[in-house]
Amino acid sequence: MPPLHPDIIPRLDPEYAQYYNANMADKPQLHELPWDPAVRKLPPVAGAAEKLVVGLEKDVNLSNCKARIFFPVDPASAPDTLWPVFIFFHGGGWTLGNMDSENRFSSVMCMQANCIVVSVDYRLAPEHPYPAGVEDAVDSLNWVTQNAKDYSMDTSRIAVGGSSRQVIPSGANLAAVLTHKAVEMNLPVQPMFQLLVVPVTDNLASTDGHPYPSWYENRNTPQLNHGRMLWFRDMYMPQQEDRAKWDASPMFAPEEWFAKVPDAWIGVAELDILRDEGIAYGEKLKKAGRKVEIKVYEKAPHPIMAMDGELSHPEQSRCGGN
Repeated sequence: MPPLHPDIIPRLDPEYAQYYNANMADKPQLHELPWDPAVRKLPPVAGAAEKLVVGLEKDVNLSNCKARIFFPVDPASAPDTLWPVFIFFHGGGWTLGNMDSENRFSSVMCMQANCIVVSVDYRLAPEHPYPAGVEDAVDSLNWVTQNAKDYSMDTSRIAVGGSSRQVIPSGANLAAVLTHKAVEMNLPVQPMFQLLVVPVTDNLASTDGHPYPSWYENRNTPQLNHGRMLWFRDMYMPQQEDRAKWDASPMFAPEEWFAKVPDAWIGVAELDILRDEGIAYGEKLKKAGRKVEIKVYEKAPHPIMAMDGELSHPEQSRCGGN
């Protein structure tokens, strides 16, 4: 990673800046190195805390990938309880990440939200480019529907979401796409909420800041700069014509579907190039009549919400509160 740019330092959370300078500055950037899938074995974003102890973990097979289920208690000890479900998609630019890289977030959601978490190990580019991830997202919702009885899952209370532990939020992109896919396919079970952390919603976004000023305003932001973001985009969507398709860029989903997808919570980082497309997506949901809370984390670059193991209360004291 390059040293912090002078134009970003006065705007940046000082605790994050100190950690970055001590642990990340002057390290090679992935997108500038020859591609090697072995990088997937490296740890995710530095600074994450350890996972929590949950009631039970179980890996299951979907059609083309695996998923890890986190239970707040062992189902055998509460056979008559129906649990809400959170279907979760990890970060990693559709190229990196796996179930293990999201164990911390999944365990926190499981225990603090008191729900079953289904963490989806969707197929990755470049071996499996778009639309493989989308297909696996749809498959995960169908799997929950078909197996709800066996795992005590309440199909009337299914939320979907995604975040970024790998410095690019492919997970939130897939979660948003899944809500529209459920409408398009008229699936028998529809998600009732979506949680999108620093989402990619428009893969036509331009580095010149049109139509999203944050792409230019935050061009020198740490960890998710233009080069890294465009590299992930190229890996997942090597065919440029795919980038305008709505199931790659949910901003372009048919207008009438926005009134049918679930309400949302959208978290964005003030110093993230993706900030404004996340906000714009939330505003489009609001215009369609959905209830949406949009939270902008002040002085924060893209990955700060994944750094709860190093920064002091990043969601609150560092990022402007709840």
